[in-house]
Amino acid sequence: MAEGIKDKVAIIGMGCTQFGERWDAGYSDLIIEAFKECLEDAGMEKNDIQAAWFGTCFDEQFCGKSAVPLSQTLKFPFIPATRVENFCATGSEALRGACYAVASGAYDIALALGVEKLKDTGYPGLPEFARLVGTEMRMVTPNFTAPGAFATLATRYFARYNLKPDEGKKILAMVSSKSHHNGAMNPKAHLRREITVEQVMSAPIIAWPLGLYDCCGVSDGSAAAIVVRSDMAKKFRPDPVYIKALQISVSSGIELMHSSYDGTHVESTAHAAAAAYKEAGVKNAREEVSMAEVHDCFSITELVTMEDLQFSSRGKAGDDVTAGRFNLDGAQPIQSDGGLKCFGHPIGASGLRMMYEVYKQVQGKAGPRQIKDVKLGVTHNLGGVPQTNICSVLIAGL
Repeated sequence: MAEGIKDKVAIIGMGCTQFGERWDAGYSDLIIEAFKECLEDAGMEKNDIQAAWFGTCFDEQFCGKSAVPLSQTLKFPFIPATRVENFCATGSEALRGACYAVASGAYDIALALGVEKLKDTGYPGLPEFARLVGTEMRMVTPNFTAPGAFATLATRYFARYNLKPDEGKKILAMVSSKSHHNGAMNPKAHLRREITVEQVMSAPIIAWPLGLYDCCGVSDGSAAAIVVRSDMAKKFRPDPVYIKALQISVSSGIELMHSSYDGTHVESTAHAAAAAYKEAGVKNAREEVSMAEVHDCFSITELVTMEDLQFSSRGKAGDDVTAGRFNLDGAQPIQSDGGLKCFGHPIGASGLRMMYEVYKQVQGKAGPRQIKDVKLGVTHNLGGVPQTNICSVLIAGL
């Protein structure tokens, strides 16, 4: 009988670059920057790593779609390395591969690293299609944009739960303003200025009701993790962080083809969260989960994710936002590092960047944004659009 990976794997080292318009650094530079911090944090030598998983989406400058860029950049001694890609959940997919390999007993020590250089592609986030490092990425329909897809999630949510337009926009503005407050304290974030609710509400509209400050940016970045068997973790450090659950859910097609989908939530998130809580033994996520890093590609995504992760009841996330529950000093802080809203979304790196914040918070090493008594942290990494997507939910803690 399957028993999951709860407490079989521990993270003993993590690294994260500064995210942003990294014109100063190439693809390999970002890999090295994240890996160097990760290796030093783990207190081990490079040759101790037995296998590696490499997450990236659009770079094909070295040997096509392979893990060769990772191995050559870090000069690994011919160890196995695997390239993974799973939409915007690519960074979490790399971590999943490393964790499962260690949990299986195939390896004792493994690396997961994700990287993306989106700024170099010229991709601004809005075009009908974009040429990305030799790969033409065509959208689902000729007029498709990501903001447009998530804007329909917002308008449907407003309609179902009887939110007036200004009322709904204000709740979304509070989501973004909260994240910028946190991100302003994070030296690794791309955007580090606080913004007011009024500024968010008056910003130019991208796809109503989503304005400029409801959308995450385009960034470069990299993040990495070293995982080991739990029984050997404290040989490397006194404060390892243990993996409690790791689940991925992929859309079945129901959201696009069946009227049972109401368009006000993300079905795969609800399924991944339920499976992760079962694996981790979490009975009441609202009370037991200390904090979360979620895939706030747009402010509405974060709002509905609060309900999909069972932090808020259906239709009630806005009440919790208004009450300050998810603020840094609230009962259940969300996006303590600023989230995608302040970091941007270099696709291969985001999932690991989220875990980097959970890792630091659990260890009590998050500096001025430290949350009190963090025992369990969740990362939620979503790839795709509300009707067709991949969702990863990871739980880590003491």
